[in-house]
Amino acid sequence: MEKSQEVIIDKKNGTFSNKNIKVALVHDFLVQYGGAEKVLETLCEMFPSAPIYTLIYDKEKLGEKFGDREIKTSFLQKFPKFILRKYRRYLLPFMPTAPETFDLRDFDLVISSSGAWSKGIVTRLNTVHIAYLHSPMRFVWDYNEKYLQAIGKKIGFCKRMFLSYLRIWDYEATQRPDILIANSKYTQKRIEKYYRRENEVIYPPAFIGSEAVNHPNIVTGDNPVIQNLEKDTNNEKYFLVVSRLSAYKKVDLVVEAFNKLELPLIVIGEGEQEKYLRKIANKNIKILGWKSEKKLQKYYQNARAFVFPTVDDFGITMVEAMSWGIPIIAIRKGGAKEIVKEGVSGEFFDAQTVEVLSDGVRRFIENEETYNKDIIIREAEKFSKEKFKEKVWEVIRNIIIN
Repeated sequence: MEKSQEVIIDKKNGTFSNKNIKVALVHDFLVQYGGAEKVLETLCEMFPSAPIYTLIYDKEKLGEKFGDREIKTSFLQKFPKFILRKYRRYLLPFMPTAPETFDLRDFDLVISSSGAWSKGIVTRLNTVHIAYLHSPMRFVWDYNEKYLQAIGKKIGFCKRMFLSYLRIWDYEATQRPDILIANSKYTQKRIEKYYRRENEVIYPPAFIGSEAVNHPNIVTGDNPVIQNLEKDTNNEKYFLVVSRLSAYKKVDLVVEAFNKLELPLIVIGEGEQEKYLRKIANKNIKILGWKSEKKLQKYYQNARAFVFPTVDDFGITMVEAMSWGIPIIAIRKGGAKEIVKEGVSGEFFDAQTVEVLSDGVRRFIENEETYNKDIIIREAEKFSKEKFKEKVWEVIRNIIIN
């Protein structure tokens, strides 16, 4: 039997010796920067020449991150900007079709980063499609009743039929990739339940704070980052939330709890609840809106603890906080159970209520002096960018050789 030819991967340039392999990356939306976009950003580092296909691209918001890439958008990009930014949910009937229109015939390997749509691309028979799934489509499987209420009460039976269609499309679309990768064991179980497919877990890449220790824009004492931080915090220790300000993220729960606790809290993020949160927050709470990555690292570094109230598939912000040695106060559900070790890197609370969360904060304060920053940092390093890259390269190598 003929011996298979050795395949050597140039990890720096994302190329393969002895194989002429063309790679493309696919992502749902490039409209805001979050955990999914950090995964895409790392994939871009792995494949510096690969074009990005995405349903909608907001260059004003993400041009700094992805502006040097070749980006190809779907027909949805032709809708007016005000619809794409404020009324994107009304484009939902077009979403299943959009990724199916991408012309990916020229590529041998396609990697999709999908929380909803991009896994549904159609590739030719010999193209290998690896789908990195951040979550099964939440609003059709987990939150369908809440979503029905959000889109209006007058559609009635028709909207339920439409959600049933979306569930069928989502199931069928998830049968198309050759390999599924889940971002956590929690997501893995949901993929097995809803899609009936085996998958492996590769944790997403986190920004490890130790990598930025010598970055002048982060740690120099006389730069604007430090000055703004001192202005926002009055030099006092604070609890921190970094999140998209959407209802399901439960940031309002944290604000209500800290209103009663009267402890300093900083909330960083943007979303539809921002005005509401500013309205209900007492003087001990600062809602700062969006902050750049450089500024955000300093807020992590100076926090007393990081509060994570939502049931999420992973929760990359928890890892980023831990990478600075900051303990976590998190709901005992979802990806948090894979990240936080109780009594070592944080405390859990068991219900999304003001009273239970407040009790979790009080327990943290009682145990605060027992936490060791170095141990917390070592826990965070399990989720580093390099570990993510190595595991993805391993999957790709196995595909190419086989």
